[in-house]
Amino acid sequence: QLQLVESGGGLVQPGGSLRLSCAASGFTLDYYAIGWFRQAPGKEREGVSCISGYDITTNYADSVKGRFTISRDHAKNTVYLQLNSLTPEDTAVYYCAAANRRLLRRLCVFQEDSYDYWGQGTQVTVSS
Repeated sequence: QLQLVESGGGLVQPGGSLRLSCAASGFTLDYYAIGWFRQAPGKEREGVSCISGYDITTNYADSVKGRFTISRDHAKNTVYLQLNSLTPEDTAVYYCAAANRRLLRRLCVFQEDSYDYWGQGTQVTVSS
């Protein structure tokens, strides 16, 4: 089956860093747009960052711009989200998603129904 598996979450203090990984199983991520989303309890899921299928474009939510970085390692069939300068407001379950839409080869969006495959999520908790 086709699936994505997130890892790398954990408990960190404010100002700390984490690197989240999204590994693909059953398919290659080449040419797939990748999105990272997060959801805190009682809140709506929101887009955090995305990268286009050709690695041409990256986008970030205003709340994480300058602190988070999305990247792709084709050899490892894995995408990463580097989280820096974390605050308690970043506490959430983080999900990665992949889309094979042609239009997302050169751009990416935070529209959830654009993505075909989703991971199970990894918990990030930022607390003193």
